[in-house]
Amino acid sequence: ATLRESGGDSVNSGESLRLSCVASEFTYCMGWFRQIDGKKREGIASITRQGNTDYADSVKDRFTISQDHAKKTLFLQMNNLKPEDTAMYYCAAADRSRGAWYLPGSYMYWGQGTQVIVSS
Repeated sequence: ATLRESGGDSVNSGESLRLSCVASEFTYCMGWFRQIDGKKREGIASITRQGNTDYADSVKDRFTISQDHAKKTLFLQMNNLKPEDTAMYYCAAADRSRGAWYLPGSYMYWGQGTQVIVSS
């Protein structure tokens, strides 16, 4: 699968953004990760082909992951953004169950990333 993210931008604290990820195909599980320079890549949300979702505590109640099978597009709606949400955001796809949803090693395919900057 090939993945291409878009939607990253520079916004103020409290504002919203919606990230998109166009996939060549939807797989067993799709996820969103983020990474700050020098830190580990963090799993923030995932969704299975059937629509079951998981979220990291840091984004629960603020972020929503969704998918449009017809358009082969994965979304991440991010509300009430905070400066600590500043990171490069990556879309990922797992072809089968390989481990916990929040671990980068559980995913086979990755996009190139889209930058989100939140100013206070």
